[in-house]
Amino acid sequence: MPAAERVQPADIEHALMLARSHDPRRQRGGFVRALAAEERDVVLLMQHAASRWSGAGARVSFEQGRATLNASLPAGLPPIRQVWRRGEAQTGWLNLRVELLQARGLPVLNTLRVGRLPLPAWIAEPAARWWLDQRGLGVDLDLPRDVVRHVEFRPQRVIVFYAWRQDTLARMLATLVPPADQVRLRAYSDRLVEILRDATPGTMVSMASLLPPVFELARQRSATPEADPARENRAALLALAFYANQRGLAAIVPAARHWPQPSALTVTLAGRIDTPLHWLISAAVAAESGTPLADAIGLYKEVSDSRGGSGFSFNDLAADRAGTRLGERAVRDPRGVQERIARGVMESDLLPDLTDLPESLGAETFARRYGDLEAPRFMSTMREIESRLDTLPLLR
Repeated sequence: MPAAERVQPADIEHALMLARSHDPRRQRGGFVRALAAEERDVVLLMQHAASRWSGAGARVSFEQGRATLNASLPAGLPPIRQVWRRGEAQTGWLNLRVELLQARGLPVLNTLRVGRLPLPAWIAEPAARWWLDQRGLGVDLDLPRDVVRHVEFRPQRVIVFYAWRQDTLARMLATLVPPADQVRLRAYSDRLVEILRDATPGTMVSMASLLPPVFELARQRSATPEADPARENRAALLALAFYANQRGLAAIVPAARHWPQPSALTVTLAGRIDTPLHWLISAAVAAESGTPLADAIGLYKEVSDSRGGSGFSFNDLAADRAGTRLGERAVRDPRGVQERIARGVMESDLLPDLTDLPESLGAETFARRYGDLEAPRFMSTMREIESRLDTLPLLR
């Protein structure tokens, strides 16, 4: 499998543009529209999705009337591993090759190979459903069939003709947040309701005071042998991030509209209201999706700000990196993070002093001082940020 391509800020900007253009909330149901994506767009999307599954990798190529997918996935199939050649049995990885042919509606499966073993097409969908269910992903494989009208393959490009239905958004969100994770999110939402019950709406609260009781709950819920502490940490960070940005979990779990809601307070960190958003959102993205995407989102946010609004801020970018580090560790050492945060944290445990870092840099000022994101002076400042973050034990 070729090495994964690095996600660049421009890739995130392009992906966000596509997402906004085809957002089901902005379209009337029943109208057919076309989404055109270049091969690189699809490759980066697949690599990001695969990274959630223990470092899996995936590539796709498009030709006229044909698409070929190559993927390396964690097997997790002990009874079947002896079927694969010795190298794959030892590593527990499955190498898949799938070839799809253009048809009147959805593409049809032409060939499927798992390792060296060719498999008949009729077992592909049941096998995919079983594999996804085993990992608790809850993917609705009927959704593409109900929404997509036709898929056209062209050299290095794919065009998808689709029509949203009234229930499309709810079904998509259910796929993004499986039922078990919705239960977890409800637990952390209820915890926020409890700890903020006596707070006066509209007042301020430090992020450092919210983290310990939320992660104490994560520690308690992770105490049983069958618990998944990494998933608990992901849910805790997501609940905190959506609380801090004042959108609420209903943005990703429609049922959350009917849950008890915590008092609406303004979350702060280092005396600022934007810093906890950078920190928590980056932590949640890193815990869910892996660091390349989290870094790119942080850079994209700052590059966008440099074109207008608040301008490029190294302070914000440092908060992005601090959150990303915590999100990484929350998955890598989930119980260790729970124990450490549950004992109590101060703001200085979460973020070093950043008051001397440049902020509010417009595009012209940034270019004059730093050149671009690969220039030596910019990289030197980034190394200084990483050095400061290294001094905080929680972020190592």
